[in-house]
Amino acid sequence: MRALIILILSFGFFLQSSLYASDPRLKDEKVIYLSQIDYSFSLENAPSDSSLQFFVNSLGDETNFRSLPFKFDSASMTVQIGPVNFPAGGRYLISSPQLNWKAEIHVIPGWLSLLPPFIAILFALLFRQVILSLFIGTWIGVTFIYDYNPFIGFLNTLTDYIGKAPADEERMAILIFSLALGGMVGVISKSGGTMGIVHRLTRFASNRRRGQFATWLMGILIFFDDYANTLIVGNTMRPLTDRLKISREKLSYLVDSTAAPVANIAIISTWIGYQLSLMNDSFQNLGLDINPYLTFFKTIPYNFYPLFTLAFGLFVALTGRDLFSMFKAEKRCVEKGNVLRDGALPLADLDSSELKPASNIPLRWFNAAIPIATVILVTLWGLWFTGYRNTAKAGLITPDMGTVHFVSLVIGNADSFAVLMWASFSGGIVAIFLAMIQKLLNLNQALMAWVSGVKAMVMAAIILVLAWSIGNICTDIQTANYVIYLTRDMLSPHMIPVIAFLVAGIISLSTGTSWGTMAILLPIVIPIAYQLPRLDPTISVGLQNSIFLSSIASILAGATFGDHCSPISDTTIMSSMASGADHVDHVRTQLPYALLTAGVSVILGYLLIGLGVSVWISLVAGFISLFVIIRFFGKRV
Repeated sequence: MRALIILILSFGFFLQSSLYASDPRLKDEKVIYLSQIDYSFSLENAPSDSSLQFFVNSLGDETNFRSLPFKFDSASMTVQIGPVNFPAGGRYLISSPQLNWKAEIHVIPGWLSLLPPFIAILFALLFRQVILSLFIGTWIGVTFIYDYNPFIGFLNTLTDYIGKAPADEERMAILIFSLALGGMVGVISKSGGTMGIVHRLTRFASNRRRGQFATWLMGILIFFDDYANTLIVGNTMRPLTDRLKISREKLSYLVDSTAAPVANIAIISTWIGYQLSLMNDSFQNLGLDINPYLTFFKTIPYNFYPLFTLAFGLFVALTGRDLFSMFKAEKRCVEKGNVLRDGALPLADLDSSELKPASNIPLRWFNAAIPIATVILVTLWGLWFTGYRNTAKAGLITPDMGTVHFVSLVIGNADSFAVLMWASFSGGIVAIFLAMIQKLLNLNQALMAWVSGVKAMVMAAIILVLAWSIGNICTDIQTANYVIYLTRDMLSPHMIPVIAFLVAGIISLSTGTSWGTMAILLPIVIPIAYQLPRLDPTISVGLQNSIFLSSIASILAGATFGDHCSPISDTTIMSSMASGADHVDHVRTQLPYALLTAGVSVILGYLLIGLGVSVWISLVAGFISLFVIIRFFGKRV
């Protein structure tokens, strides 16, 4: 009898679990929704029954139901409900009486989604307190989610956002890579390698102009990854530029303006695999048999902002002239000898007394050059090793594939975050080994120097975590969707490249992520850029193709532009960190240059392309304009 009871209870539990598993539920439900925006909902485990009814009403208002359209999607086996538009903020119920199902939807006014990034950026620029500004911006966004309760918002800011921000494995890899590279720099500084390489480089970069050009050139040469670029170039060139009286603001600008721009347009980089995958998905959804790699190659001349930014950085370095707040920073450095503004808070203090070599330690350049070369070589080897393994495993290699395409595909499929961790620890180990075999440091001193280098990066690590936190809250409250909603009626075939660039810039500025911006916009803009010009009989086939290519390029360019302007961008933070610059000072001095090159990109680039002007005319006009501006309006200290 006891066995029979157990069997009946077990069967009942199984039946209940089966029924529960088949209950209808919303697929991809968002944390929060915005008013005035149309949404469609996918309901899983719902029967294909034309007699079903779906309604929406304000929570607590049982008298005002609206009927909702729906259809059954046989491909995904879901019921598609919508579009649904919520007129104002509040709580709403979507329900079906036949299914005895309902879902509660939390809605806030759309404009509130812009407040967290806007306040964070504004406070950072006005009060120069990056950590506090990022925290307040995140706190405000979380408060919106938790029914405008600031206390509950504060608690969940700490636990759900700041606490979980580094939980992503790629972010953790970035954090560890940055700290480990700081440890390597600590060892080479303590062992005299940093000053040794300064003495060696001074023979070639003997004045301010040559020092700036050497920094720009090194940024171009390390084209394969933007993170590796910022940390290697900034840490390597900082002691030299300090000696040549080049401000930390200028160094961080040269580092930042070569990192993402060169990785964005390089046909072999850690970016290209991600970019090609987004493009290929959009092409397949449109039913287009287009080679994404060849398309990317064709978009490079239209990628105006990175091209103009690289050129402007070169013009600044070669002419020795500057504009706006950058001129003031350079004047302060030359006249007073202060590489940092009085009261500045550099993100990394790699010049502290803990890291200075003892007076009896010889200053040998190779104690810095060999660990840095190790980082570069291990990165290149790792990108090839992991990329070839992943590419071969996925069966993407074909016999008729060209060499450049093959190499780009391999690098694009590499596990760049794992590789950077290998490289940073390898560099640190080599630095410690060199210091010990020359008896410059014993094991304990070398390890303590490594730890001191890590400690010097702690402030930057905190800001990175907070930047990721506010990026997460911007995703949850759909900041990017609201920006797209605001610009929905501005598109015309001729204006697609301009609008796409501006929207990408705003989203990247607000969220601090260029890759996230590409993921949001490419699937939206590619179909529009392909289909809309073809509906206008006055637009020639050649112009249709130019609009299509320039629209793709404008998203890649706009994402980089917003990234350069944003104090919550990880690459901007890492540029400040590697250069030992005050982060807000870096943003304030780089912003005018970014806006200038963006303005030239829009006026002489995307606007002219939409009107049918040749891309080569736009490029030449842009390069000449930037040179004329810096040559005749820039000032030499």
